[in-house]
Amino acid sequence: MTQLQISAELSYRLPAPCTILVQVEAAATPEQRLEESRIDIGPADHKTNVPAHDRIGTRLWTRQQEQLTISYTARVAIDRASPDFATLPATALTDLPGEAVPYLFNSLYCSVSAFDHMITGEFAGLKGGPLIAAMADHIARVMTYGSDRDNAHTNAQQSYAARKGVCRDYAHILISMARSADIPARFASTYAPDVEPQDFHAVPEVFLDGRWHLIDPTGMAQASEMAVIGIGRDATDVSFLTAFGSMNMVEQRVNVSRA
Repeated sequence: MTQLQISAELSYRLPAPCTILVQVEAAATPEQRLEESRIDIGPADHKTNVPAHDRIGTRLWTRQQEQLTISYTARVAIDRASPDFATLPATALTDLPGEAVPYLFNSLYCSVSAFDHMITGEFAGLKGGPLIAAMADHIARVMTYGSDRDNAHTNAQQSYAARKGVCRDYAHILISMARSADIPARFASTYAPDVEPQDFHAVPEVFLDGRWHLIDPTGMAQASEMAVIGIGRDATDVSFLTAFGSMNMVEQRVNVSRA
């Protein structure tokens, strides 16, 4: 059991009134318990909580004028083991539950066919968990962490070609590779204590041996020490802020520590 203390402070200026979808709160799931959780949003014209993607976590609709300020604090107890991928078999396609099936297909940033050549080349003969572990090791080996440009709209294939990216890009690459091998894979937004620089952290989650397993190809986070915020097909579904209008960041601070 791991306990994480989480805080996030966000401040944005709004040139005009703006509707915003917020997703920063850690999800309550069988593997993580919210022992404390509080979110404060400045004066708003509207606030409504709605379930997030696949009903994992919560989103908040808000309508703001001039400035958006968010203060979130939580203490989360994590009861999730870090998996041994060497021991995890693939789940046969015909045994996949309905919830896993959509994560076999193309999404905006993750093409199913982008890495087909690697499945029959670089990773020939590997299946299930050993294949996922080999993919993660390969990504960690060939990629450099960081970004010299705005990569908000870069897909998995482009990130891999650049050999450089942030956690979002690493996640998209592994998700695409897994789907190319007929392994359901989805995008998870998380908090984790050893992420540098401290920020919201993105990792893949793969379906093996009948259940979902988190894995971090950046090597900065372990499944046993990640608090999941939400999941989706790729980054499109799990943005911590989606503005239906224009906004400019003033400040953003995330801090995660072991409690």
